[in-house]
Amino acid sequence: MNKEEVTMLGFEIVAFAGDARSKLLESLNSAKQGDFDKAEQLIKEADECIVEAHNAQTSLLTKEASGDDIAYSVTMMHGQDHLMTTLLLKDMMKHMIELYKRGN
Repeated sequence: MNKEEVTMLGFEIVAFAGDARSKLLESLNSAKQGDFDKAEQLIKEADECIVEAHNAQTSLLTKEASGDDIAYSVTMMHGQDHLMTTLLLKDMMKHMIELYKRGN
């Protein structure tokens, strides 16, 4: 897999993880306002984005596992960082939304 292909997968991961991150932060704002149905819907939408990011990541891992030589890409590293922090944010948002629910 050449560098351009790896870089494109990196951009794809950044885009999906970024969309998920935005939805997660919006879900917290909805919970602050007491709109828990909207908060839960946004988390579901974020999950869909995360699945797409994982799909891009999995395609790369599958190629590497099958013996393809994978080119180094800073963009891919950036994508991995975005995905990891978004997964952490998702866990945090679920807990914080639960705290808002208890406060109402």
